[in-house]
Formats: sequence, structure tokens, C-alpha cells
Amino acid sequence: MKTGSMKRNRMIADTAVHIILGIMAVVWLFPVVWIVLESFNAEPDPGAGSFIPKGLSLRNYIQLFTDTTQFYFLKWFGNTFIVAVATCIISTLYVLCVSYSFSRLRFKSRKTLMNVGLILNMFPGFMSMIAVYYILKSVGLTETLLALVLVYSAGQVLNYHVAKGFFDTVPKAIDEAAWIDGATKFQVFYKITVPLSKPILIYTVLTSFMAPWLDFIFAKFIMGTNYDNYTVAIGLWTMTQKEYLSTWYGAFTAGAVVISIPIALLFIFMQKYYVEGMSAGAVKG
Repeated sequence: MKTGSMKRNRMIADTAVHIILGIMAVVWLFPVVWIVLESFNAEPDPGAGSFIPKGLSLRNYIQLFTDTTQFYFLKWFGNTFIVAVATCIISTLYVLCVSYSFSRLRFKSRKTLMNVGLILNMFPGFMSMIAVYYILKSVGLTETLLALVLVYSAGQVLNYHVAKGFFDTVPKAIDEAAWIDGATKFQVFYKITVPLSKPILIYTVLTSFMAPWLDFIFAKFIMGTNYDNYTVAIGLWTMTQKEYLSTWYGAFTAGAVVISIPIALLFIFMQKYYVEGMSAGAVKG
């Protein structure tokens, strides 16, 4: 009797959990599905229609890529891609080098520096915007793509703790064996440790790419009125302003779908390594 009661209670609990998760999934997917449907809406004013479009068309996508009377989506997409790729490369090198140094080397003030970096990473990045802007202005880098690359790359270094946790799981005996064979610390790093660290490498690449791809606050603050150097985040935000919304709303929804594709593809093909990097890096070091 007791076993049957326990099974029944467990089944009721599992059913309740699945129902709650199903409701949460519907709530989460609703705006995504809505944006996708609106991007294919054939109505001249998509926002005024119902949830399900009466007709489907590629009109919004055609306008997004071909109408350059006011907006240059392809140029902004290219700007964002350049900044994201450059930031991804530089940030990955920064994070791997810093995290490996904290994991393998023992030097004075090591723990102090780690704690300072951890505390600084807890503060929102936008708190430093004014200081960053005046530093960039003093060296003449405001309203440039290089400024965005420098800001995003520098900020990513504080995310070293996950990679450090992963490097802590790599046996130090491998390093010692390489040192006995005459390898330097740097050779051990890039010839042995990095090839063994594919999950955390991919995790670092993904997070470093996503930050500049999705960011709006820093891009808007630094870029100012330099229309040609806008990123897609600023461009899409501009499309939703009152004076443009009636004519560019459909193109905005199409742009929202387009910019989500690269991130979605990256996660689909690299999800396995992303999860491995997160789980392996979540250790105490």
C-alpha cells in the first residue's frame, strides 16, 4: 500500500511539474513565434494585425536588405560581425592566458588579484561607461569600431573564473612530464593544455562572441551619432522610434529574426561543448 501511495504521489508531482514547465515554455516561446510570424506578415502595417498573419510574404526581408533610403542593415550587420569576431579572438586569448596563469602559476598576491577580479565582475558593466567614454575620447577613439573591440575585449577578461576552474581539472602531472622533456611553460600551454581544453575553449568563444553581438548600451553610448558605424542593435532600436515605426516595423521584426540566426546556429552545433565547459569549470579552485 505504501509503495503504491508513493508511486501515485510521485506521478502527481511529476505531472504538476511537467504542466508548469509546459506553461513556462509556451510563455517563453510566444514572443519568439510572434516575431517570426510578424516578419513574414504581408500586411502593410504588420503591427495592427492579428497574431496569425492573413498572408505571408518576404516583403519585410526585401525591404530590410534592399531599402537604403534611411537604414543600412547590411552595413550594420557587417560592423557587428567584424566587432564580434575581433572581440572573440582577442577575448579568448586574454581569458585563456589569464585563467591558465591563475590555475598553474603561484605568485605573490595571486589570490588577491583573483578576488579583486571576481568582485569587479559582480558590478554591472554600464557603471563604468562614463569613465570609459572619457578615456576613449582622450585618445580619439570615440565613435569607432576599434573602441567597441577594446571595450568588449577588456571586459571579457574578468570572466576568467570558469576557464580557471576547467584548467584546475587538468592533471598537473601532464605539465610536469612535459617540463621534464624540456618544454617551456608556454609550450605546455599551447601544445598540451589548449588541445585538451576544447570544451572550455568553445565556451569562451561563444560567450566572447555573444557579448558584442547582443550588446546595445555600450554600443549606443560609445558610437553616438556616427550612423555608418552603428551595430545591428542600435539600428534595430532606431527602427522602433516613433517617426520610423509605422514604415519600418515589419523590417524590424525581420532584422530581429536575422540577427538571431548566427547565435542559434552556434548553440545548436556547439551545445555539447558549451555544457561540458560550464560543468567542468564549475569547480572550486
